[in-house]
Amino acid sequence: MTDKDLKDRRFYRAGEESRFADEAPDRTPQTEHPAYKLAFRDHDFLLRDELRPVRFQLELLKPEMLLDEARVGSTMVMYGSARIPSPEQAQATIDAAKNGTEYEQKVAARLAEKAKYYEEAYKLARLVSEKAIIEDGKRQFVVTTGGGPSIMEAGNRGASDAGSESIGLNIVLPHEQAPNTYVTPYLSLNFHYFALRKMHFLLRARAVAVFPGGFGTFDEFFELLTLIQTGKMKPLPILLFGKDFWTRVVDFEAIAEEGTISKKDLELFHWCETAEDAWDHIEKFYELENGTAA
Repeated sequence: MTDKDLKDRRFYRAGEESRFADEAPDRTPQTEHPAYKLAFRDHDFLLRDELRPVRFQLELLKPEMLLDEARVGSTMVMYGSARIPSPEQAQATIDAAKNGTEYEQKVAARLAEKAKYYEEAYKLARLVSEKAIIEDGKRQFVVTTGGGPSIMEAGNRGASDAGSESIGLNIVLPHEQAPNTYVTPYLSLNFHYFALRKMHFLLRARAVAVFPGGFGTFDEFFELLTLIQTGKMKPLPILLFGKDFWTRVVDFEAIAEEGTISKKDLELFHWCETAEDAWDHIEKFYELENGTAA
């Protein structure tokens, strides 16, 4: 393009300006001082407390833009424990605790019993991914997990074995938290803020499968229920796997009987035990026929 081209930009792009700054010949006390750095390239400046609103915006924008570019229309979100072993690891979990306390052995046995949920998470992710639903040129029900081990790994693994891509929304923690190896690399996203991560879980969600889990799973599950109960979010299939587990750790009926929620609120989620149960509910909810909306 020439300077007379009507379609040409009048201003240089930020990347070009960065190159100009790098190639500047003069190195003086002024140009070497941190104050002279371009603001968007000043790492220490961006990490200041006053820049938190900007970091919020960046953490909202980056995943949104990457998922748009990847043609992700909607997602199938999977919440669940980071501690439940795969069926292949179940016996090893028990064996590792055999010299431990009675409590440790009991916990290991209970975790091993829950290996069936790893299998169902894998089956559901594979089943949904094999449908390969495309609408308006975008991929629908793309499997999305927290990117970690256990139930999250099962979801990404199921999608991978179906030949499909999947999303992992990881988060920086004080202890090591690396993405599982089944997350599609260019859809492996990392977060600093839990709030922004949880927002991205639900922005494109068209179904959410919730498996047995701990505080993180409870947090995600109950926030989702609250958003729908209060009308901040439109209803969608919430597939709650493991009735024995959930009714043991949460007395939903008692909450309704106490009057702090409505009895009708218990209809916000659907009990599931198998991947087939879950997909059948999704199909009925969206009136899907041959992989597309009726």
